[in-house]
Amino acid sequence: MKWTVEFDPSFDTEFASLSDAVQDELLAHAQLLAQIGPTLNRPRVDTLKGSRHSNMKELRFDADRGVWRVAFAFDPARNAILLVAGDKRGSNERRFYRRLIQLADERFDWHLARIERQRRMP
Repeated sequence: MKWTVEFDPSFDTEFASLSDAVQDELLAHAQLLAQIGPTLNRPRVDTLKGSRHSNMKELRFDADRGVWRVAFAFDPARNAILLVAGDKRGSNERRFYRRLIQLADERFDWHLARIERQRRMP
């Protein structure tokens, strides 16, 4: 089965600002996620602890001398929504994840609310 992988609209602009090497690696991991789906796990994917959403996960990869994490979750339609990316190299790990998860939760909440609004429209 092929899974759909989408960028959160807020992530589109951020993605464009990443280096080509990071973009390429992120897209390669997104393609792998599309092929394997929710069963993709370590070392490429791990669960993010501390999120409001129990299904919040992170893509994990190194690129352009960075240690990259991309928060994502599967929505009720089983689409993987890529929410936010960050380079945790040289960062305080606790602070890095607190910021990543906070933004990912906000964006996923918005995504779920948008789906619910569309569902209610005649």
